[in-house]
Amino acid sequence: MKISVIGTGYVGLITGVCFAELGNHVVLVDVVEDKVDKINRGIAPIYEMGLDRMLRKNLGAGRVHASMGIEKAVHDTSITFISVGTPSGKDGSMDLAYVKKAVEEIGRALKTKGAYHIVVVKSTVLPGTTEDVVIPLLEKISGKKAGRDFGVAMNPEFLRESLAIEDFMNPDRIVVGGTDDETIKRVCRLYDGFSSPVIKTNPRTAEMIKYASNAFLATKISFINEIGNLCKRLGIDTYEVADAMGHDKRIERRFLDAGEGYGGSCFPKDVKAIIAKSRHSKEPLKILESVDSVNEGQPLKLVELLGRKLPSLRNKTIAILGLAFKPGTDDIREAPSLKIVGALIKSGAKIKAYDPQAADNFMREFKGITFSSKPGHALEGADACLLLTEWPELKELTDDDFKKMKSKVIIEGRRILDRSKVSGFEGLCW
Repeated sequence: MKISVIGTGYVGLITGVCFAELGNHVVLVDVVEDKVDKINRGIAPIYEMGLDRMLRKNLGAGRVHASMGIEKAVHDTSITFISVGTPSGKDGSMDLAYVKKAVEEIGRALKTKGAYHIVVVKSTVLPGTTEDVVIPLLEKISGKKAGRDFGVAMNPEFLRESLAIEDFMNPDRIVVGGTDDETIKRVCRLYDGFSSPVIKTNPRTAEMIKYASNAFLATKISFINEIGNLCKRLGIDTYEVADAMGHDKRIERRFLDAGEGYGGSCFPKDVKAIIAKSRHSKEPLKILESVDSVNEGQPLKLVELLGRKLPSLRNKTIAILGLAFKPGTDDIREAPSLKIVGALIKSGAKIKAYDPQAADNFMREFKGITFSSKPGHALEGADACLLLTEWPELKELTDDDFKKMKSKVIIEGRRILDRSKVSGFEGLCW
């Protein structure tokens, strides 16, 4: 099929390149000229394992290219995916400005297109958005009728950063929420050959499936962090508790790693957005309000623990190992490291940091931080060390590496270090 994808952020770029890998011809559209130029040169604007290689392969095969023109992309393809950002407002509500802008442009293109076209919302949007915002706007601008002249569907993504290509190619499920049977059938055809279950539903339900899924996983994380905080007080290893819990098939082990909290582009934003929607709907989500509250405070517990070991942080040098919200990505959006480093700087500490991928992004957020090319360089002369991201190379650190520190105060925000290689450290929740 011929596909256009509007927006080349994380979801859009992965979606487009993976569809090209499946044999489709894909036009990636973005308003930022530099991103378009990089993509056409085979350089992914984001870091994701395997993405550069897959992008170059499909560029060479002529199955993908990037452009700044939405109208031509819509005219040259039969299906358009909307994959633009949906940032949060100050109250957690969703800002649909980018979605509306994309829809308006698509609507103008549909006005002059004779053939039947399908518009698929891939961006994460609140329940009701496709039916109450996207479709009316498309109909108004195009002068055409959804379900008769063009089709509209909601096809949420369930991609984990650092494992996104694997998740796209081998999904747990595929959800297609369409306004009519023909649209659903055509969108499902894109996934022919996948062995995953396909859930066919309406757009509103598809939108809620995405939010309910992410909110549940976020709830597991905040739950185990609260249990972990109590375990810390009681002298119990939270991970031993989580391992035993995970043997129960009703609970399952994944997302029960206690630590500094969740981050990234999805969980924090999605939890806040569905909470804001619930308040607007006068049906408050009290459990999720607590989930969000726990997560907001969890990173600072690590700073509190450090403060008990170093009563004054002024002019102390703190080595921060790991800045990305998870390994395998350069993404620092809502990363716990942002709050932790911010609090340390406010307390007068000096920061030496290491991250193999996220250093450049972090530089844009903080000035005056010393960035190191190796973990050992960050440890030299440090008064304390905080480990925040479980990068594989950090798991290889030994006591010899930490001998470079001025004083051996080591705290993990994740379960990283090997006790057979390193002594004298402790975890946030264990």
